Amino acid sequence: MNELPQQLVNGLLLGSMYGLVAIGYTMVYGIVQLINFAHGEIFMTGAFGALTVYVYILPDGTSMWVALPLMLIGAIIVAVLVAMGAERFAYRPLRTAPRLAPLITAIGLSLALQQAVWAWYPDAKSARTFPQIPGGPFHVGNVTIQTGDIFLLLAAPVSMAVLGYFVMKTRTGRGMQATAQDPDTAKLMGINTDRIIVVAFALGAAFAAVGGVAYGLKYGQIEFRMGFILGLKAFTAAVLGGIGNIYGAMIGGVVLGIAETLATAYIADLPGMEKFGSQSWADVWAFVLLILVLLFRPQGLLGERVADRA
Repeated sequence: MNELPQQLVNGLLLGSMYGLVAIGYTMVYGIVQLINFAHGEIFMTGAFGALTVYVYILPDGTSMWVALPLMLIGAIIVAVLVAMGAERFAYRPLRTAPRLAPLITAIGLSLALQQAVWAWYPDAKSARTFPQIPGGPFHVGNVTIQTGDIFLLLAAPVSMAVLGYFVMKTRTGRGMQATAQDPDTAKLMGINTDRIIVVAFALGAAFAAVGGVAYGLKYGQIEFRMGFILGLKAFTAAVLGGIGNIYGAMIGGVVLGIAETLATAYIADLPGMEKFGSQSWADVWAFVLLILVLLFRPQGLLGERVADRA
């Protein structure tokens, strides 16, 4: 029990990262009812965009306090450009196609982005070291917080506050709500639905890029396959919170992160369950939770927010 506060903080940090990526899944699905399985690779390209800024653009010896904002901008630019390109050239031509076609395209795009980074980035076959913020760790009672974790603790709530303001208070945000409810009626009201869909992809990519930088700061390294499993877990978080519900995506991510951390930490203490508490089983417990949610509450914790367009 002495370790419980630390495990809860670890789960909160992990869940916040899942939530940042899950926002992209839930926004795109809420508007165009597309499960963008390439979104995990958007997260990955954002992380490599940040690393590129640090390694190839900034002078050697640049302080991380100066470099971090520039790395974050670079990550967002790369991720947004990739997401907008995917929407324009991969998804938009298939918008009226059967739903299986864009789903298969998303899986293919996911693999293509992995291989593109692997081929383009030097030494991408192995994990690349990610620059770290100096200082720390910090101790609060029995809880230890690394310096990189502070970035994530600040980035997640700030991102949600910015997104909430944008969706509820801006003209484009209200256009997104209208398009999600009924795109045909939204067009009749003068809303450029194509532009709204691009904005949804771009916003989701920006938050995924923030998550990519947070991942690098937290774990100290990134690699070209990092987005696949994390993307699936973020999709699990979106379903858990209620697909189409942007606040549910973050809540689902936090719940998933805490559940995964606690399961990994404590299941091994149960009689006969020693081997099921290892880190290698962390991914399994995440998908076990997804199966349980789909069985007993398929609409998610906060409920779906997707209009019926049948």
